[in-house]
Amino acid sequence: MTDEAPKSAVELAMERLRRKDKDEGVTATALSDRQRADIAEVRNFYDSKLAEREVLHQSTMRRTMDPEAGALIEEEYRRDRDRLSSERDGKVERIRRGTS
Repeated sequence: MTDEAPKSAVELAMERLRRKDKDEGVTATALSDRQRADIAEVRNFYDSKLAEREVLHQSTMRRTMDPEAGALIEEEYRRDRDRLSSERDGKVERIRRGTS
């Protein structure tokens, strides 16, 4: 028996994930300071775009009385939000990989 304290579920899960990554040949690389700064800049830009879109959406919804028009506005807002999130995630991934 060892003197180690019992591990939490999080610690056990992290060990399994590290083992799985090792078995699959996935290596973790540390981000450079420049990459961290670029990622923070991209996230800040898209966070502000999402917040702007949210304000515009709320304003438009307050002026809309027609339920069908409201549903269309809601769908457009969802698509814009998904598009912006996807663009943000793509740019962050490209920065992580070191490509343009």
